[in-house]
Amino acid sequence: MVASAGKIPLVHNPLKISDYESQKEHLIRRSERFVAGEHVPIKDYMNTQYFVNIKLGSNEQEFTVVPDTGSSNLWVYSSKCHSVACLTHTKYNAKKSDSYEEDGQDFDITYGSGSVKGFVSKDICKLTDDVTAKMSFGEIQKVKGATFLVSQMDGIIGLAFDQISVDTLPTFMSATTDIEDKSFTFYLKDKAEESYMTIPGVDTDLGLEEIATHKVIEETYWNLNFTKMTGPNGDVDVTGYKAAIDSGTSLIMGPNSLIQPLTEGITVAKDCAGVDDLPNITFTFDSTDYVLTPADYVLKETAGKQTQCIMGIMGADLPDDFKYVIVGDVFMRPYPTKFNKNDSTVTFFKQ
Repeated sequence: MVASAGKIPLVHNPLKISDYESQKEHLIRRSERFVAGEHVPIKDYMNTQYFVNIKLGSNEQEFTVVPDTGSSNLWVYSSKCHSVACLTHTKYNAKKSDSYEEDGQDFDITYGSGSVKGFVSKDICKLTDDVTAKMSFGEIQKVKGATFLVSQMDGIIGLAFDQISVDTLPTFMSATTDIEDKSFTFYLKDKAEESYMTIPGVDTDLGLEEIATHKVIEETYWNLNFTKMTGPNGDVDVTGYKAAIDSGTSLIMGPNSLIQPLTEGITVAKDCAGVDDLPNITFTFDSTDYVLTPADYVLKETAGKQTQCIMGIMGADLPDDFKYVIVGDVFMRPYPTKFNKNDSTVTFFKQ
């Protein structure tokens, strides 16, 4: 159960077709780093669609950040940063916060599309008026990469597991003592005003029907037991692969060895002709089937009077050791998703 105070509006950033296409290149780069032992987020934040506002410090400095179940750190730009990206974004000023605590250890994350470097600080982070955490976070001094320059985000709030946190810093959900129920739910929509999160728990006012609850089988990302995918050509064997449920990725992305046989024969016309007649695609976690219709997996961009379409399930040539399919917003929009740290489960609901 959650009161209306637990409702957190999400800001929706509509993407262009080119934004979706560039995600593939960044997945390739990140997967290569991952198999080399670097647990970096498997995404390009320039192409993130949903943002949330948080407040830091006793004077409640406000930041627009990515609520990201595919990473585990909180970081924001620092007032001590003079990189170009910092000049166009909100910056944290420790001197203005009476609750600031100095730490000073190095904080460094390298992404496929750039890097952020700075130091660790500690202060109060407020996600809602009722849910806060005194936590350590990255205060970023140096930024490299065009991604950070053009993105509207001022930082990231990681909502994955502590195991992949840089500097082993506790995540927001681990650090908060305001709630016993360490769970949160995403309700993603194409319309900005309709997208939101709840923390803790679910929005009981919606009366959503629960489909199934799945145990997380590897506590890095929110990784689920992936049984199979089914398309017009039948079942695709996904033995050895996990499904990483990732709010910070717009698409569903995986290796070509899985995605090509799944989508073979499905052609998404750029002018959207015939998309309503395309076949359904099914993802199976444990023993539960989740059907995606073409209305779910075909993404549309409208500019003026012209609408273009693109396939929202993409494959890439990834390293053989990268045994994940990244299940992003394309899947989470039709299926509101609850992430539960209490028992390490993910629950999907019917709209």
